Amino acid sequence: MELIFELSSPGRGAHAQHPPVAADLSVVPSALRRASPPKLPEVSELQAVRHYTQLSRRNFSIDTHFYPLGSCTMKYNPRACNRLAMLPEFLGRHPLAPESHSQGYLACLYELQEMLREVTGMAAVSLTPMAGAQGEFAGVAMIRAYHRARGDEARREILVPDAAHGTNPATATMLGYVAREIPTNAQGDVDIEKLKAAVGPQTAGIMLTNPSTLGVFERRIKEIAGIVHAAGGLLYYDGANLNAILGKVRPGDMGFDVIHMNLHKTFSTPHGGGGPGAGAVGFSERLKPFMPIPIVGKAETRSDNGSSPAFPESRIPGPESRRYRWLTEKDLPQTIGRLSAFMGNAGVLLRAYVYARMLGREGMHRVAEFATLNANYLQARLKAAGYDLAFPTRRASHEFIVTLKKQKQELDLTATDVAKRLLDHGYHAPTVYFPLLVPECLLIEPTETEDLQTLDAFVEAMISIWNEARTDMSKLKGAPWTLPVRRLDDVRCARQLDLRWTPG
Repeated sequence: MELIFELSSPGRGAHAQHPPVAADLSVVPSALRRASPPKLPEVSELQAVRHYTQLSRRNFSIDTHFYPLGSCTMKYNPRACNRLAMLPEFLGRHPLAPESHSQGYLACLYELQEMLREVTGMAAVSLTPMAGAQGEFAGVAMIRAYHRARGDEARREILVPDAAHGTNPATATMLGYVAREIPTNAQGDVDIEKLKAAVGPQTAGIMLTNPSTLGVFERRIKEIAGIVHAAGGLLYYDGANLNAILGKVRPGDMGFDVIHMNLHKTFSTPHGGGGPGAGAVGFSERLKPFMPIPIVGKAETRSDNGSSPAFPESRIPGPESRRYRWLTEKDLPQTIGRLSAFMGNAGVLLRAYVYARMLGREGMHRVAEFATLNANYLQARLKAAGYDLAFPTRRASHEFIVTLKKQKQELDLTATDVAKRLLDHGYHAPTVYFPLLVPECLLIEPTETEDLQTLDAFVEAMISIWNEARTDMSKLKGAPWTLPVRRLDDVRCARQLDLRWTPG
């Protein structure tokens, strides 16, 4: 596709769309004035409209394509969540508005806290973190605060399974801990004997997710919790894969002490593109004193002496007596502090609130059921088509891993080849080469929002690629063929990226 500069002709323009120019330019310092006009493309209005409309049609998005993007939950999100979060009363609210003018907004956040608390089995929830990584940071910071409050300064290690998300060891390191890797066994479970050998008085905690990034449920999670707790450590749950267990089993019941939740994945905000996000954290009773602030508390307003009961434990009936307010340092003197200028990412939190209310308790069950059903259906069909599974004896959770290790050796077929060829079939590629301990892997997550016809069409595309690998490998090595940009040199793109256009 042509660049808009290549459509340019001298003297052509869309003058009706020019912004008005102030006649008096004396207000602009001479040093800041252009010596010559900017070299912008000279195109008609129709050319500009067609050019950008055609560009938009080349975008891959959940509105146009299937994204089986493992570990990222690229699912469809109801437009009702956006519409309701954008009500004028929400959009027009200033973040410094007094609590007395924000009761409806605070009520929504309070109810979201309570729903997330219930579905995760935690004692309380803070919505303040503005990204999943910041939620991780908050969780480990609370673990650190807990040990420091007990005078237990010897705990300098965070255990991290080798299948963990890369942010886990990074977060531990940022907070001053040494990340110690724990291997997984051939079935995808944490190696219990290696874990027992690793724990000790130096152990602050362990960071893991369940199901793991290997796409399987950690079957001995209660035993793991017992081992870590017996050594004096705490358990942190990476909530990136929460949609696999939503409404079915709760991290708190597994023994976890703190969890972050990617509300921008599991609860409706479109994921990807660098934001916006929300990484709400839930925590057990022992970590409540250290929760990040502010959170929303609820109490009864009393007319007798103007006092109100302690936040946030009070529960009172009837909307007429409710009053919500922010809990701050005065209420939680041991808090790890504030993580943002205000109180979290309001738009993401409101979308999550609407989505949770739309789902209800039974709807959350169905999220986990369909996420798991879709993954196991795809796994079974791709296995029947000849693809090798990384863990063939395990039931998939919400995602599963295909490995091309054998095909790389026999046919020189790589995960990259499959990923690029999928683009020609109209599908975004799954996650490739992660987790790193599985060679030539494709981490496939269909999510809970895709229908059977879409899954079958994806399988047919994968079968077509499988057949091409044995009959015409050049179609795979040269892919993609149908996009504006052909296959690039990945290393050169990263090191010598050139996005400039210069006239020929």
